[in-house]
Amino acid sequence: MHELSVAHAIVTTVVEALPPGSPRVNEVRVRIGALSGVVPEALQFAYEVAVDGTALADTVLLIERVPVTVHCTPCRTDTTLEGITGFACSECGRPTADIVAGKELEVAQVVFSEPATAGRQS
Repeated sequence: MHELSVAHAIVTTVVEALPPGSPRVNEVRVRIGALSGVVPEALQFAYEVAVDGTALADTVLLIERVPVTVHCTPCRTDTTLEGITGFACSECGRPTADIVAGKELEVAQVVFSEPATAGRQS
């Protein structure tokens, strides 16, 4: 299960990027392309293991699934595919291998808790 190494890489990347004294992290949001080779459910499980004992313990991993989108040069059309097969233009039906989305594997956002403000008035 390579998702565990992916989860460790996500945790390491986020923890190393945290500035000193930053507020608590609530959520880590990632974008996973359909062609990335990562199984989102397995990554979710692996993340829970990878955050144990880190600054990200008790955080939530939110996964945005990115479908495959291909570009047809003759038609100048982008087509979002239903699955990961049948790489063809929706306008002309020509096969295309020009993938413009669907290979992503990226940390998209880190959501922090609201920092406590001393003396805040309602």
